[in-house]
Order: sequence, then structure tokens, then C-alpha cells
Amino acid sequence: MIAVFDIGGTAIKYGVVSLNGEIYRHDSFPTDVRLGGEALIDRVIGRVKELQTEWEISGISISTAGQIDSVNGVVFHATDNIPGYTGLNISSKVHEATGLKVSVENDVNCTALGEHWMGVARGAADFLCVTIGTGIGGALFLREGLYAGPAFAAGEIGHINLYPGGRVCTCGNEGCYEQYASSKALEMLVQEKFDSIMDLRDFFEQLRNGQEEMLEVFHQWVDDLTNGLRSVVHMINPELIIIGGGISEQGDFLLDAIKTSLYKKIMPNHASKLQVKMAEYGNKANLLGAVKHYRNQYLREEKGVER
Repeated sequence: MIAVFDIGGTAIKYGVVSLNGEIYRHDSFPTDVRLGGEALIDRVIGRVKELQTEWEISGISISTAGQIDSVNGVVFHATDNIPGYTGLNISSKVHEATGLKVSVENDVNCTALGEHWMGVARGAADFLCVTIGTGIGGALFLREGLYAGPAFAAGEIGHINLYPGGRVCTCGNEGCYEQYASSKALEMLVQEKFDSIMDLRDFFEQLRNGQEEMLEVFHQWVDDLTNGLRSVVHMINPELIIIGGGISEQGDFLLDAIKTSLYKKIMPNHASKLQVKMAEYGNKANLLGAVKHYRNQYLREEKGVER
């Protein structure tokens, strides 16, 4: 068994998972990012030690936000959403505290790995994984493997420039894609339109009930979302786009709107082989992907792996 963690901005999901991907425990606790990166990892270490009193833990795998040097388990770069995270050697810190093997990978890359291993991307050689939340994350799976780039920074599609001179982004630039097509951007559109804050679950419920004013906002947001996807499709010609993140819970209602808008915008040859699907495993995909990353890093043979 290995202990698996998925570090997000608001919660740290974790589980006890077999090397074959069977989840025996699944829970979460608040991230409390204001305490900073060092304290965050200390809390992960504390939870590992708690798990060791109940389970025989042989390793640890961590999925986390940020640009991650997945070879050495170091945060290459992170925004101030988690203060003091950039430069932190997560792998070394956790290994020294527990004595266990540790693997660390970017969270969206873990979503891609998990979905390719057990979800909707099984058998796909070239696909794009997009997670839509507070920002927009991307992972490129090309020629049957993750493409991270020389600085472990490939797939940052959230920072494609959609509107030059537009809204200021957390990265320091203006007009970035995630400022217009993330879940947070949709919340802002709703607030601007109706001068009130609305939970997106309530927003989508009203959409399904045919509220015309809601549809106008929704179509504006989907248009921005698919404008960004169009650029990536024309660049890498994937066979599949996976939509993940919390908003993927909206299922076919959202999926159908994305497909209808996107297929109108891309060239016919790109559209002929392209599928768009929602992530099958949702938030659990990151945990499964972290297990797969651990396997890739530490196991020489994948046949006959003990549970």
C-alpha cells in the first residue's frame, strides 16, 4: 500500500491505495495555505504517520499544484497561492521524515496519468487534459507519454493570451485564458450580470430549467473556453480532450455545449479525429495518477505487482 496525497488550494485529498489502483481509504483535510509550503508539507507528513498506525505503508506519492520537477520532487515554480512553495524539495523533506520512497508530480499531469491508466483516456496516444477550477490547468500526453518540457512547465494553457491588455492575471500578464474561462471567471460573469454572488451549482440548476438570462452568460463563457481550446487543438492535433476539475460534475449538459461550440471553430481535419470527454474519475483521478507516477518511478516491472 502507498499513501497518496493531492494538494489543492483549499483541500488536501488523500488515500491509501494499492499499487494496482484500488482505493482503500479516501478522505481530505483543509490545506490552510496561509501557513505556507513548509507547514503544508509538515501536515502531510503528520497524516502519513497517522496512516502508518493503521496500514502497512511502503511509499508515498504526492500530486500537487505548481510546476514540479517530477524527477527530483522539487517545486520548480508556484504562485503565491501557496506562500514559500517555490523551491521546496518535497521529496527530500518527506523522505527524511518518514524513511519511505516518495514521488511528486504536478496535479494536472496526475489527472492525465490516472485517466490514461484507468479512465476515459485508456488506449489514447495523444490527448490534452484540461482542469477547470479557480484557474485552468493543462497536461499534454503525446506519443503515449506525458510531455513536461525542459523546465517541467509544458501545458500551461491557462496562460495563453486570449485578450491582449485584458484582466490582470496571477502570473503577472494581462488577458490570460484562465481569467475568462475558469470556474472563477464564470462566477465573476454571473456576479457582473446579476449584481449578486451565486453558487455555480445553483447557476447550472437554473440553466437546466431554461432561464434565458443565465443562458446568455453561459454561452459567453463557453465561447471563451472553446476559443482557447481551438488554439491548442490546431497546435497539437490531439485525438482526445479530457475536461476535469470541479466543473466536470455538470456532465453531459456542459460537455454537449463545449462540443457544439468547439467543433464549429476547428478545421475539418482536426475535428474528424477529435473526441471530447469528461474525466471519468473526477477528483480521484489525481490519486490514481499519483500511484501511476510512483509505479513509473520506482517499479522496474509492472507484472505481478502485489497489493
